[in-house]
Amino acid sequence: MTAARITSVDALRGFSLLGILVVNIAFLASGYRMAGMAEPAFVSPLDWAVRWTVTLLMENKFYLLFSFLFGYSFTLQVDSAVRRGKAFVPMFLRRLAGLFLLGLAHAVLLFPGDILTTYAAVGLALLLFRKISPRTAVMLAVVLTSLLALGFVLLAVLAMVGLDKTGTVSHGVAEAVHSDAALRGSGFQIIGEHLRKLSLIVVLRVLFQGPAVLAACLIGLAVGKLGVLRDLPAHTATLRRLQWVGFTIGLGGAFVYTLSAWHGSVNKFLGEAVDLVTAPLLAAAYAATFLRLLPYLPRIGRALAAPGRMALSNYLGQSLICSLIFTGYGLALVDRVSPPLEVLIAVAVFVAQVFLSHWWLRSHRYGPVEWLLRALTYWSRPGRGAHQRTGRA
Repeated sequence: MTAARITSVDALRGFSLLGILVVNIAFLASGYRMAGMAEPAFVSPLDWAVRWTVTLLMENKFYLLFSFLFGYSFTLQVDSAVRRGKAFVPMFLRRLAGLFLLGLAHAVLLFPGDILTTYAAVGLALLLFRKISPRTAVMLAVVLTSLLALGFVLLAVLAMVGLDKTGTVSHGVAEAVHSDAALRGSGFQIIGEHLRKLSLIVVLRVLFQGPAVLAACLIGLAVGKLGVLRDLPAHTATLRRLQWVGFTIGLGGAFVYTLSAWHGSVNKFLGEAVDLVTAPLLAAAYAATFLRLLPYLPRIGRALAAPGRMALSNYLGQSLICSLIFTGYGLALVDRVSPPLEVLIAVAVFVAQVFLSHWWLRSHRYGPVEWLLRALTYWSRPGRGAHQRTGRA
């Protein structure tokens, strides 16, 4: 049962990785998408159908699911430290430092939309909140989410009265053209562009993404403390309720967000406010559905568990592969690939990672980046053998 429980969590993490890649590849492939606009070269009905489908079903959902798993894994790491009789705080601080350095390198070299640095900052908050009750964790997550939604409503009001002068179409086009030219250039130009984008979005990260990630992590912390994932059959009724609520309210909110995503700053801000409240419900419905179906689809579970075990390596690998495809590091196809082809590339990359992860884990206990992070966390050389695993934090 322990092995099955670990596999289910790893499989859910692998499933999240696929969703994250399908969303991120659009931003890796286009300066226009990073500027909040649709690529003008791709305006066919199929192009728009793919954009709308990804926005409706995937955008802002899977990073929340991955953040939930980060919070859940935090409880496993605490329990593991207690079992081993080791001081948890110093180990976790070293882990966060490693995450921050990896995320910083990732953001500068490959993708300024990196989330690892956010996890490193949020991890400090989890340390402070690690002893709170599950009920308090959920209440704090609700408060954070509500405040964020109110913040976007305020931005919409400012835009309505004309106090927000950012995000105009002309500014967005100029930003996209500048970004495309830099991303097609040399390695120095690409890094310079990434640094410039980081300077533009740092406030967004601190004020909006960080609290949203923390809220999802707090839900994961509560679930870990309650032990829900340790005995899923005992919580079937709860999972079923999550599906009903998530697929009704969550999809409704996602539809509002999708309608607003391409229609000016006022509508976009209001859509973001709605999505902040409803996207967690849809993400929870995805997780509940996946976990309920997993016992009937053991092959899919085993297939997804391998990339889930190597989630950090695969996340960074996805950005590396996409950079080689879309930037001057490789083929320089930025803004030359249509949305449908982007999705096909994302699926192909993930399928390749599934096979590569299974191959790697036949002879290694951890993924390459996981090995490095674990060495820093425990300040010792991790075991290499694939068959030495008795459990994981």
